[in-house]
Amino acid sequence: MSPNGSDRSSRRPMRRKLPQVLTAGLILATASGCSYNWEDFPRLGMPTPVTEEAPRILSLWQGSWAAALATGVLVWGLILWSVFFHRRTRTKVEIPPQTRYNMPIEALYTVVPIIIVSVFFYFTARDESKLLELSDKPAHTINVVGYQWSWGFNYLEDVDGNPATGDAAANKELNAVPDKYTNDFPEGAEGVYDAGIPGTRNPQNGNPGPTLWLPKGEKVRFVLTSRDVIHSFWVVPFLFKQDVIPGHTNVFEVTPTREGTFMGKCAELCGVDHSRMLFNVKVVSPERYQQHLKELAEKGQTGFIPSGIEQTDPARNAEKNQL
Repeated sequence: MSPNGSDRSSRRPMRRKLPQVLTAGLILATASGCSYNWEDFPRLGMPTPVTEEAPRILSLWQGSWAAALATGVLVWGLILWSVFFHRRTRTKVEIPPQTRYNMPIEALYTVVPIIIVSVFFYFTARDESKLLELSDKPAHTINVVGYQWSWGFNYLEDVDGNPATGDAAANKELNAVPDKYTNDFPEGAEGVYDAGIPGTRNPQNGNPGPTLWLPKGEKVRFVLTSRDVIHSFWVVPFLFKQDVIPGHTNVFEVTPTREGTFMGKCAELCGVDHSRMLFNVKVVSPERYQQHLKELAEKGQTGFIPSGIEQTDPARNAEKNQL
């Protein structure tokens, strides 16, 4: 057998194994890219997480970048390898052999993207399910009300400590909230509220918008309702936002882990003054949080502001079916 024939025969096993090696490499790079601890890598433009739930989102973000980078390096490497080793000045061949109807390569082109998308889908679905998971009885419940052009906050709390002085579940101002959430309202919640306008300012730092107070280290459930159009409740260092939809109630929970004042905004184009729909989130100690609720009561801000557009019976039934 000629030397050239020997070379061709020795290359064939490697060529047959190449699609398998590339597939395994892509799977490993994609899967491992989503499993690192977020503290081991740069945040890649994300703010520092301030809740127990936010690191999960940051890890998904970092893993996506790692998988994309690994895939990109592999593709760029193959392109440069082909350009260098198959250049005309090296092979002295005007037109190299053309590859057509190569089933292993065509299968590779189809299978690898499906695997990559499937891996991304798995981690995204897993984390989304965990982030939207609700506890049986959260420590605190706050109804966030979006309206043109600001925010209101109904604190569903037993401010005076007497379970006989209030019943938030029966309050007509909260009719927009489905029964499956009002059943979890705390007993004796007479409640207090705070509501803003575009000109409202935080008294401590002058930032625009009303201020939502939260206790550090205690789970808070947000019940999101709208009075008019679709808004979106976004607290930037929560790394999480959710739509505020008229006639539909969205809910999620977080546990703040860091005291401070943080920026919030509407992330859904909701009209001409959308850019003015700003607010602040102030995370304090549980003791200072309870004191703030009493301060609102002393100002006469007891009860609740209207939560939004009441859901129709079909919508309420649909909500129940989603349990």
